[in-house]
Amino acid sequence: MGFGSYDESEQQQQTADDEDDVEAVNIHENDHDGKLSFESDATTDELVSQLGSMKDSDEE
Repeated sequence: MGFGSYDESEQQQQTADDEDDVEAVNIHENDHDGKLSFESDATTDELVSQLGSMKDSDEE
């Protein structure tokens, strides 16, 4: 066989049996239906200012 060649017999012998060994992924396994809340002493203006500072530092 030359560079980049493959064994055609291996390609022809593939079966669907390989798929039986694969486990399904449950995307809803860690869903959460609760509520989130928090309290802060900072005002909305202070929080917006802090967010602006964070964005500015990311751009640098």
